[in-house]
Amino acid sequence: MTTCITTPGCVMLLGMTETDWRNRVRAEDELLEQLAAATKQASQRRAAALLEGVAELGTATAVGNEFGITQQAVSKAIAKYRSALDQTTE
Repeated sequence: MTTCITTPGCVMLLGMTETDWRNRVRAEDELLEQLAAATKQASQRRAAALLEGVAELGTATAVGNEFGITQQAVSKAIAKYRSALDQTTE
């Protein structure tokens, strides 16, 4: 009788893997890098939007109240965004 085990991203049949573990680790590392880059871009867009919110509502506290987050979270995101902008313009 043939034993077949299916797991996400890997099919084992009689002890043989579709892709060996080294290739799977490399693929997951690449995916993690892509996700980190996407997360960074999303964080920057979010901070830019928060900054627009502060311009519209007047304070980081008002923006925080709008989304149920603290003024500190709003200010920290904006500060990190501005710091990143400063580094790209230097």
